[in-house]
Amino acid sequence: MKSTQQAIELENKYGAHNYHPLPVVLEKGEGVFVWDPEGKKYYDFLSAYSAVNQGHCHPKIIQTLRDQSEKLTLVSRAFYSDMLGTYEEYMHNYFGYDKLLPMNTGAEAVETSIKLCRKWAYEKKGIEPDLAKILVAKGNFHGRTTSIISFSNDPLARENFGPYTPGFKSIPYDNLEALEEALQDPTVAGFLVEPIQGEAGVVVPSKGYLKKSYDLCKKNNALYIADEIQTGIARTGELLCVDHENVRPDIVILGKALSGGAYPVSAALADDEVMECIRPGEHGSTYGGNPLACAVAMAALDVVKDENLADNAEKLGNIFRAEMQNLITETNLITKVRGKGLLNAVVINDTPESDTAWNICLKLKENGLLAKPTHGNIIRFAPPLIMNEEQLQDCIKIIEKTVLEYEHATVT
Repeated sequence: MKSTQQAIELENKYGAHNYHPLPVVLEKGEGVFVWDPEGKKYYDFLSAYSAVNQGHCHPKIIQTLRDQSEKLTLVSRAFYSDMLGTYEEYMHNYFGYDKLLPMNTGAEAVETSIKLCRKWAYEKKGIEPDLAKILVAKGNFHGRTTSIISFSNDPLARENFGPYTPGFKSIPYDNLEALEEALQDPTVAGFLVEPIQGEAGVVVPSKGYLKKSYDLCKKNNALYIADEIQTGIARTGELLCVDHENVRPDIVILGKALSGGAYPVSAALADDEVMECIRPGEHGSTYGGNPLACAVAMAALDVVKDENLADNAEKLGNIFRAEMQNLITETNLITKVRGKGLLNAVVINDTPESDTAWNICLKLKENGLLAKPTHGNIIRFAPPLIMNEEQLQDCIKIIEKTVLEYEHATVT
C-alpha cells in the first residue's frame, strides 16, 4: 500500500498537471465517508462534484455493476443489446421525455445537445446553413472540450487553446432583458443554461428566472437547453433543478450522479421533435449506451427514488444554510451563504486572488471534512444526499470550529 506522500509524488511525476488537488489521498469510500491510506476518516463534502449523490460505493449500485460486468459490458452500437432499450424505456418513464441519446461524460452530453440544437435549427426552424447561434450565460461551466471552452469567459479555460469555435453568443446570467434582446436575432437556435451555476460559485438566479427565460425561448422559437449535470438527480431538492419552477426544457443534459459515481454515464433527453433530427451515422459513441452503463444508471436512479434523496436534500439544505447564516453573525470571515438543497457555497471575506479559502479548506481537511474552493474566495459544500441530520450537524460543527479557529489565529 502506498502512503499519502508516495501517491502524491507518483501523480506529480507521471501525470499531467491539469488539476490542483487538496493534498489528501483517498483509497476507500463508503456512504458519506472516505479514508486515506493511513486510515484517517473524512466527511466528503464535495461528492465528486455531485457525482456521488447516492454516497460512495452504494451497495445496490455496486452489486448491479458486478452482476452486469460478469454478463456483458460492451457491444458498441453495431448491434442491439438487451439492456439499452430497457434503459431508454426506464428513462422515458422516469423523466417523461420521448427519447434519450446516451453518452459517457458530461462534456460529451453537452456537445451532443449543441449538435441536436443546431440540427433542429436547420431542419425545423429553417435557419440558413452554418448561421445558427446558441446563447450561453457568462460565468458558465459546461466542460472543457474545444467547443465548450470557446464560449467560456474563464481565462484559465480559454487562454492558448484557440482558435475558438464560432456560433455562440454570451449574455449575462440571470438577466431577462439581455436574453429577450438576444432572442430577437432570428438565427438564434437555443439557450444553453445551468439552472444554478455550480463552478462559478453556486450562483442561484432570481426567483422566476428559469420559468421566464423558458417562456422567452418559447415565444421566440428557440430551444431551452438545461445543463443539469451538477444540479440534477435530486441535488437541489427536486429531481431536476428546473422542477423548482415547473419548467420542462426542450433538452435536458444529465451526467455525474446518473451513475452514482460508479461508471461514466451521461445523456441528452428530448422529445421526438428534436431527437429525430439525428439519424444513423450523424452522432454516436462506441461506449455510449453500453450494457454496463445502462444497468448502473437504472440502479443509481432507483436509489434516488427509493431513498427519497430529493426530499432529504431539501430538508438538510435548509438546515445547513440556516446554520451558516448563524455562523456569519459570529465571524467576519464569511460574508454570504447561498444555494439550494445540498448544493451550497459560502463566500469568504477576501479577494478571489487570495489563498484564504484554500487555507480554510486545508484546515477543514485536518479536522476531518473535505471541501474545495472555487473561483478563489468561494468554498462549495455538496455532501452525498444520503447524509442524515446527525452527520450534517457533526459537519456543521467542524465547519464552525475551523472557521472560528482560523479567524482567531489570523487576527492574533
